[in-house]
Amino acid sequence: MVLRTVAMIPQMEVFQLANIKSAKKRILVAEKRAARNKSIRSKVKTSIKKVDAAITANDKEAARAALKAATSELAKAVTKGVYHKNTSSRKISRLSQAVNKMS
Repeated sequence: MVLRTVAMIPQMEVFQLANIKSAKKRILVAEKRAARNKSIRSKVKTSIKKVDAAITANDKEAARAALKAATSELAKAVTKGVYHKNTSSRKISRLSQAVNKMS
């Protein structure tokens, strides 16, 4: 038996899955929000990877620039409700600490 999540269900199948109009709408809205959240999380992860890459390359200026961009992306993710503010603060703190440790 294969379990299917909402993200895997194509929109045409929504009408076969649910009978109630509000249930159909909830499925579609949940799918849309999941896609939006996934996109935002992906941007954050990419920005964090850029900071890590600059740190491993020992390029302090690039690391500072990437840290600034990553901080901005994390702040946006918090305002949109994708990350909790403490999670964001922890990530920013760890990145800042790593950048400041560079010689």
